[in-house]
Parts: sequence; C-alpha cells; structure tokens
Amino acid sequence: MNILQINASARRDGSVSTLLAGELVAALRERHPGATLTVRDLAATPHPALDEATLQALFTPEPQRTPQQRERVALDDALIAELQAADVLVLGVPMYNLGVPAGLKNWIDAVARARVTFRYTENGPEGLLTGKQVYLVLARGGVYRDTPADTQLPYLRSVLGFLGMTDVVPVYAEGLSMGPEAERAALAAARERIAELTGEALAVAA
Repeated sequence: MNILQINASARRDGSVSTLLAGELVAALRERHPGATLTVRDLAATPHPALDEATLQALFTPEPQRTPQQRERVALDDALIAELQAADVLVLGVPMYNLGVPAGLKNWIDAVARARVTFRYTENGPEGLLTGKQVYLVLARGGVYRDTPADTQLPYLRSVLGFLGMTDVVPVYAEGLSMGPEAERAALAAARERIAELTGEALAVAA
C-alpha cells in the first residue's frame, strides 16, 4: 500500500487537520506495516498558483518549451506522479472562510490535467485516477456538516470524482472554536471515527 498524505493547512504547527490526518495515517500503517508514506505539506512547500505563464507552459508542446517552462511543468508533474502512485489519499483540510485553503486549490489545479489524470470522451469527461481510497479529514471552527454552508465536502467530492476518485470518506472535527469542551468533543469524535475506519483502538484524548 502506498499512502499519500496532503496537509492543506496554512499552519506549519498547531494544525488540527494535520494532526488528525497524521493519526489516521499512523493507524493505517499499524494495520498495513509494509505501507509506504509520502507527505506533501502545502505550508512547508507551497505550490505556485495556476497563472498565465503556467497555462502557456502547459499548452506549449514539450520540445518547444523554454527551460523556465519545463521547470514549471515539472513541479506539477511531481505532484501528479505522487498521486498516480498512491493507493490511499489522506487529505487534511481546514475550513477557511467556508472553503478550502488556497494551497489546496493550487494542488488541485496542478494534478487536474487533461489526458493525464482525466480525459474527455464522446460521453463526457472520464477520470483516470481510479481504484484509490480517499479520506478527508475536515477541521472546522464551527459546525457545518450537512448544512448549506458546507461547501467543502461537495466541492472535494466533485473534483476528486472528476479525476476518478469516487471512494471518498469524510472524518469531521467540528466546533473547534466553540470553547474547550466543544474542542475536546470534536477531537474525541474524530478519533473515534478514525478508529472505526481503520479498525484500530486508538486512544481518545480525555
């Protein structure tokens, strides 16, 4: 099993989504001792945004690209290769202003490439990244699950499904900014869900 963990928080320290994503990965590795792990921390190594120069590089045939264009495309190629090699994807995603962090959007824009991770057919688009298990660790200051304000889960399900990843399981940690008791309850609920999903008896913080 190859596991790819994406930490989407802008925080390099103190991120609940990163903490819980790491705990989920640790539980998976306990269950699958031979599993390999690749961690992509989008705060430690921010990926550049999709801009006009990047689009020009992507749409220029490879033999005609400048050295700068080849270097820019290679950054996206590295993310695509990591994702293609993964059997399991674990995304640690905090909610920022009712959406996903900008760094995660940059990652999505990098890995969504026509004729590589999806293709257009006479029947519509077809995702090429099939057969992968995806876990979404969703950390929120408030409580948004199953409400119209939760734009994260529908968006992530849609874009991952567009790329062929349809087996998507959410893990929620909500109410983290609603006081110490709510925070403890949120972490306990998330850890119980991780234990349920991984079959491991993880310790639940008091």
